[in-house]
Amino acid sequence: MALVVKDLGRSPGTMRTLNEHVPAPSDLGVALIGVKEGSDIELDLRLEAVHEGILVSGTVDVEVTGECGRCLDPLAYDLEVNVQELFFYEGVELSGEEDDEEQRRVEYDLIDLEPVLRDAVVTMLPFQPVCREDCQGLCSECGARLEDEPGHHHEVIDPRWAALADLAKTDRQTD
Repeated sequence: MALVVKDLGRSPGTMRTLNEHVPAPSDLGVALIGVKEGSDIELDLRLEAVHEGILVSGTVDVEVTGECGRCLDPLAYDLEVNVQELFFYEGVELSGEEDDEEQRRVEYDLIDLEPVLRDAVVTMLPFQPVCREDCQGLCSECGARLEDEPGHHHEVIDPRWAALADLAKTDRQTD
């Protein structure tokens, strides 16, 4: 997702907008939820030339798909993410506070939007996605969906008392 920014030059105040649909790159998500590779990403961005480089700001709209972390039902919804990133010109000296390796750069009159989109979208995804806030999930013993069986439970005997339960069984057999 490289963009040519030669037309902006090094003239602070020069600006252009970018309204485009692009295919989603791979690995735009986490284990349970993300953006499907090749699906539409709608970019509504403004590219501005400033003294230090090119400021990219605007919104990105994506369709998120995945599964509920509790019941494993499929999820799908639209997500709008705000983006703002400064791409520094080559040769611009950065202050001591900023790590040079973590800063985005304008290289050969190109800026790469993919890492910026990845950072913006993935950080907005839920760590544990759920289909509903009150989703009960699955039974930890047998995997039954608790939503379908509201009274579902298993009798759990404390293993420390299991030997006593066996003694009670032998007394019944002798009577």
